[in-house]
Amino acid sequence: MSSRPELKVDDEHGFIRYFKSLPKVGDDVVRIFDRGDWYTSHGEDANFIARTVYKTTSVVRQLGKNDHTGLPSVTMTVTVFRQFLREALYKLGKRVEIYASPNGRMNWKIVKQASPGNLQDVEDDLGSQFEGAPVIMAVKISAKAGEARTVGVCFADASVRELGVSEFLDNDMYSNFESLLIQLGVKECLVQFEKADKEKDPDLAKLKQIIDNCGVALAERPASDFGIRDIEQDLARLLKDEHSANLLPQTDLKLAMGSASALIKYLGVLHDASNFGQYQLYQHDLAQFMKLDAAALKALNLMPGARDGSKTMSLYGLLNHCKTPGGSRLLSQWLKQPLMDKAEIEKRQQLVEAFIADTELRQMLQEEHLRSIPDLYRLAKKFQRNKADLEDVVRAYQVVIRLPGILGTFEGVMDEQYRDPLDEAYTNKLRELSDSLVKLQEMVETTVDLDALENHEFIIKPDFDDSLRVIRKRLDKLRSEMDREFSEAANDLEQEKDKKIFLENHRVHGWCMRLTRTEAGCIRNKSKYLECSTQKNGVYFTTKTLQGYRREFDQLSQNYNRTQSGLVSEVVGVAASYCPVLEKLAGVLAHLDVIVSFAHCAQAAPVSYVRPKIHPRGEGQTVLTEARHPCMEWQDNMNFITNDVTLTRDTSSFLIITGPNMGGKSTYIRQIGVIALMAQIGCFVPCESAELTIFDSILARVGASDSLLKGVSTFMAEMLETANILKSATAESLIIIDELGRGTSTYDGFGLAWAISEHIVKEIGCFALFATHFHELTALADQYPQVQNLHVTALITGTEENDKNAKRQVTLLYKIAPGICDQSFGIHVAELVRFPDKVVRMAKRKADELEDFTSKHDAAGGLGVQYSKEDVEQGSSLLKEVLVRWKDEVKGGNMSHEEMVAKLRELVKADAQLVENPFFRSVKAL
Repeated sequence: MSSRPELKVDDEHGFIRYFKSLPKVGDDVVRIFDRGDWYTSHGEDANFIARTVYKTTSVVRQLGKNDHTGLPSVTMTVTVFRQFLREALYKLGKRVEIYASPNGRMNWKIVKQASPGNLQDVEDDLGSQFEGAPVIMAVKISAKAGEARTVGVCFADASVRELGVSEFLDNDMYSNFESLLIQLGVKECLVQFEKADKEKDPDLAKLKQIIDNCGVALAERPASDFGIRDIEQDLARLLKDEHSANLLPQTDLKLAMGSASALIKYLGVLHDASNFGQYQLYQHDLAQFMKLDAAALKALNLMPGARDGSKTMSLYGLLNHCKTPGGSRLLSQWLKQPLMDKAEIEKRQQLVEAFIADTELRQMLQEEHLRSIPDLYRLAKKFQRNKADLEDVVRAYQVVIRLPGILGTFEGVMDEQYRDPLDEAYTNKLRELSDSLVKLQEMVETTVDLDALENHEFIIKPDFDDSLRVIRKRLDKLRSEMDREFSEAANDLEQEKDKKIFLENHRVHGWCMRLTRTEAGCIRNKSKYLECSTQKNGVYFTTKTLQGYRREFDQLSQNYNRTQSGLVSEVVGVAASYCPVLEKLAGVLAHLDVIVSFAHCAQAAPVSYVRPKIHPRGEGQTVLTEARHPCMEWQDNMNFITNDVTLTRDTSSFLIITGPNMGGKSTYIRQIGVIALMAQIGCFVPCESAELTIFDSILARVGASDSLLKGVSTFMAEMLETANILKSATAESLIIIDELGRGTSTYDGFGLAWAISEHIVKEIGCFALFATHFHELTALADQYPQVQNLHVTALITGTEENDKNAKRQVTLLYKIAPGICDQSFGIHVAELVRFPDKVVRMAKRKADELEDFTSKHDAAGGLGVQYSKEDVEQGSSLLKEVLVRWKDEVKGGNMSHEEMVAKLRELVKADAQLVENPFFRSVKAL
């Protein structure tokens, strides 16, 4: 940071006037000015960058500081600019506009624009940090009061020339839309501007809340952008088969077409003629993948969090042993798109099994081949956008020449049962792609000087052109002259060549010599040698003769490049025609990378994973023996206690888990969700043995997800998540609920927990796990045979009854057993974290007092007493009848308050059946 460029602008006041004349933009836009080899930002943007990158506003300088019109400004080196770009686009959801002034002063114009879902212009600036494949989506809704909502979306991945559309019905919580955001890994979403305050659209506000909850950047666009007047004409220009644009079935999806119109405008794809006739349009089926919402993503620790200490704290980090960028991206996609098709899941499982069985095959692919594959999607993109050069052609060639080696590795597979699946998934496809790329290989070997690659030179072969041959001959002669000069200097200085003295092509000084710093003294008193610079690795120097050679060499090299430029363009153009093949190859290699990574994880785990048996959707049970949490077992000093899980439709579809705090309830229910998801992406699972049914969704309500900054309390957030579960779940879902109802009073919380549980059991009928401290909830098992009680075991020693001074010791065993845990251990946790003794004693005393009060209250017929369902229904019905009669008696308004109460008592007393009802007597006692 100390080498920050100095703020020097030629016409300060002219620039300030220009900057202040720029149209206002939203808070989500940051403007940056490219000043050659450094960058500036101004106004509020300067303060924002100072806080974000430099972490201090002391770096802000005033432009035109002698004038009251001074402008806050900050400067950035190229490195700092790129750091800010990554932060702004990947983490902060900002849009960036980069201005340049190519033709002199004050001729500024926007040369690059980027947003979280559209990184095309800045891919080179993001460099190796380019995460690739961000998906951007536009959404349009039609919501009528009291009716189902219709949602139309269009989405695109900037690295592939495809537009996906989907149109579907949704509930008032927009849970299908939320699942789609998660499935596609959307980074940015376009919605219409909200209407004026008087007629604000509540559905649009709800949509924005969901987009925000999923960590997706929001971009508001005018309603006119979502119009469909020109969409058929636009698609006709973009799609590969222009005549069929108006015949495509997708064009009947009017909301999706409105979204497509907005997305095409926002991405500006029609401004680039190279896009014409290159796009494909396809329809995305929401039902082909398991549905996950933002709460499930968080509960299952699917993706890395900002505060994750180690890689294994998220499922993505744990499973990601991919060696290629494409593989890592595909793994992220698979985690958000678990399969619903049994045959497809088993295909992946068999491939994973093949690589587990053949360790040598797996290791050869990982260590020898996959780690050498560049980002082929990004490479193809450079060719498509006419930004590729000869180096990119060589990178593509280096992948092509590696394919026979990969094919040879597969040919070594001895086990017959795996040959066919491996051939179908990889060998046949790779052989076909390799054959398609033979001509590209031949062209490169014919035209490119592969020997020059050793010097990191990317040039056309001199034999390919007469002019080049002449120049190359002279360049080679100069190189030998330079070598001779180098040898003479080494002899003169008595230094050993290539050990103490070196001849190098320096990026600033060109061809010159270098001495190590310890030997540099030998040139100090010799006028023949001219020092260039002293650096960490030694002293660079030259001679007048060598300088002359170097100048001529540079001149000839420039001539060579000028002469070959036409040939280079031709070679790059031919290579670009292989983009579709390279993209297919990228897909096959990414798939291979992820499957090999799954096999690696299954073998490298503390205890090896097993292949789960998959039952068809809606059928079979889920039984896991000795199940483990895949992330938890990798944590340091962890001796993980395994547990069994049995979920069957008639006897244990709803599990209630009670037990002490920190006893492992949350881990137990989450690990079941994680294992179910791992099974449906085709991965092996951390169990002794496993059989699972296919779930259509995993819905979670886990932990206190406060949204205080958005004005949403813990309890409100909890209720919103639960409402989403109740409206989204089907009989084939898996529901995970951890501690529901703690954000309100005990009675309200218990009432809600009971009602929600009963609704899941009676109305939805799916598999569910409910961890709770409401021990009363366990009574649900008495009414429904499919409800089963489990508890976390704890060993208790030293009881208070025997000895007032004895300290109760609780040892948590982390083992799940059938039955109920009838006590809580909250005060024990307070003791563990060393609460002051006085506070602990007071807590115990108050807990005992409350227990005494509750038991007396129960004896008198309080809420703790269980009533039959008939008693409650009869008592409620009789009471309702009495209240209706009472309302008729007092409705004239002529009675005083006391007379109205007396009349109610009289009516109650007169109804003997009501007076005898046990439920009513308990209510009356309150």
